[in-house]
Amino acid sequence: MSPGFSWERGFAAARTRQMSLMTVRPVVKRTARAILLAGEPGSDELDMILIKRTKPGQAPYWITPGGGVEPEDETVVAALHREVDEELGGKVVDVVPAFVDTVPHSPLPHCLDGMGGTPIAAHGVKVQHFFVCRLASMDLSRRHGPEVDEPLGTYDVVRVPFTPEGIASVEVVPPSLRSYLARNIEGVRALLADDLG
Repeated sequence: MSPGFSWERGFAAARTRQMSLMTVRPVVKRTARAILLAGEPGSDELDMILIKRTKPGQAPYWITPGGGVEPEDETVVAALHREVDEELGGKVVDVVPAFVDTVPHSPLPHCLDGMGGTPIAAHGVKVQHFFVCRLASMDLSRRHGPEVDEPLGTYDVVRVPFTPEGIASVEVVPPSLRSYLARNIEGVRALLADDLG
């Protein structure tokens, strides 16, 4: 051992180096999405409301209603209510946090570096908040917002049985949500139980 060596200082220096390698990524976008169930409370026959997205030149995929949290939204749950109103002309009740997914934030295709058109590398993460909730009402004639006013492709509202087979019958994205739902049908239903509190 060298003179003046201290195990405590050595461990502290190693801990400092390790902590500097584990940086917290900045949250650059937050979304609120509804695992939206329709049907009688307590019924074994529930449907999940999804939006089938079809973009030119791409295979269709299915997403949960919802979208980005805007500066004017007081809370993430307020954003959820706004998005459900915009995309479905709908109202939801019994909103319960169910699942959070954190993914690298990908810039829009037009965000280029200016030197050859290379997309800028991700600079943070998107945190997607998924809430299980019950559909109170839906009037598709009331839909509004960018998805309706200036659509890129189609946004078709669909119902699938809220069963493992129903979830497997469509390409729900993100894949982490599809996997969560496939493993947790009963658990998600339990989040809407009358005795939850």
